[in-house]
Amino acid sequence: MSAIKRVLVANRGEIALRILRTIKEMSLEAVAVYEKPDSEAIHIRLADQAVFIGDGPRKDYLSVEKIIWAARKSGADAIHPGYGFLAENPDLAAACDATGIIFIGPRPDVIKNLGDKVFARQIMQKAGIPLVPGTGNLPKGENEIPEAVSFGKKFGYPLMIKASCGGGGRGIRKVNDEEALKKMIPKARSETLSAFNDDSIFLEKCVESPRHIEVQILADHHGHVIHLGTRDCSIQRRHQKLLEIAPAKLPEDVLEKIHQCAVKAARESGYTNAGTVEFLVDSRTNEFWFMEMNTRLQVEHTVTEELTGIDIVRRQILIAQGEKLDIAQSDVVLTGKAIQVRINAEDPKQGFMPEGGKRIEVYQSPGGPGVRLDGSIYQGFRIPSEYDSLLVKMTVRAYDWEHAIQRLKRSLKGFLIVGPKTTIPFYLAVCDDKDFRHEDFNTSYIDTHQHLLNYEESEREVAKIAELIAEINVKHHNPYTV
Repeated sequence: MSAIKRVLVANRGEIALRILRTIKEMSLEAVAVYEKPDSEAIHIRLADQAVFIGDGPRKDYLSVEKIIWAARKSGADAIHPGYGFLAENPDLAAACDATGIIFIGPRPDVIKNLGDKVFARQIMQKAGIPLVPGTGNLPKGENEIPEAVSFGKKFGYPLMIKASCGGGGRGIRKVNDEEALKKMIPKARSETLSAFNDDSIFLEKCVESPRHIEVQILADHHGHVIHLGTRDCSIQRRHQKLLEIAPAKLPEDVLEKIHQCAVKAARESGYTNAGTVEFLVDSRTNEFWFMEMNTRLQVEHTVTEELTGIDIVRRQILIAQGEKLDIAQSDVVLTGKAIQVRINAEDPKQGFMPEGGKRIEVYQSPGGPGVRLDGSIYQGFRIPSEYDSLLVKMTVRAYDWEHAIQRLKRSLKGFLIVGPKTTIPFYLAVCDDKDFRHEDFNTSYIDTHQHLLNYEESEREVAKIAELIAEINVKHHNPYTV
């Protein structure tokens, strides 16, 4: 493999910015791509080159042909996919191989194998890694329902219907009885086909209210595999993460077993680059099971970076150009606790309804020790309704859990975002919750803590003043003068 000189970032928003910054630090040239709705986006200003790939929305970011064309046009010799869009699409990795472009991620066959959840389960079963009871791909046709019903009778309810090639919380249905199972299977197939262009589904026994724990992995092309500790991603809405914590609060012996299983999973699957092995953990017994392996950079990688001091994106680039990983497992030390919250343009009181289309009238962010912001918004920015609702990720780090909560609360209060509703007041309510303060939560946290959504929507005086100033600046008129 040759040294990388110019990297195209095949993504948008905060993750494009985050990757571009590391590219700049490494004295490499950076190329951005963008669709028409992102014409005002910051990531195209930070890059050395910006290539327009189409009117969109989304379809051009999802086009392997457009991304390869942009790489050739710009002279990029490597592509970083970020997360989402084409990040776990083996066709992009294969197209890079075919055109002599370095793909900053695992091999296409590895992405394909681990992207198929049923096949991934087979790999882990062979490796002796604990699995939740599940089926293979359900057959289509007359045997579909009888096989599903048989599994339900053997293992009991509730069950989870899952898309074999799903991700991001999509393609998942919980069923509580046989009647619901029969009714939901056709709907699940239809939804899965629409979301992933593949209608393969399978069943898993539902683990009630588990903790969602993941392990960050780094693996080079020379057989060196290490882990960077755990993250607890249990607090979710619609099977999508909201708040992530590192490391997970688990007994040391359980942590060590999970670490070992994650490293083994990476070795057995022939994994290289950065990846994440995800587990479900029983909240009462700490028994754990493999769930899936994500073949990309995670949204929540920042909490791991803050605790370890390791720039994961930098390591991705070095591994992709064939360098040996120069970090021993003994070098990885996690000091303190870190919490990441996703500041989304959503209304938590309305089922976390997105606030796309609104403009950021005023934007003020917090700072100070142990506070990291990864965002792509600015005052005057219109939030595209065509993409996800993430505005900025905030990661706080402190010496211990109590201090981390205090720092999180202080930093959340330091935000001033006028325009859309955001998840900030919900997170402030979470900070005061006794279960959260005791690190006692699982994937049912929001369902069992609905009272946290009854927060008061008090508008700070400074926000009122800022909004007035913004209005005066836009209209060149003070509405309160005679």
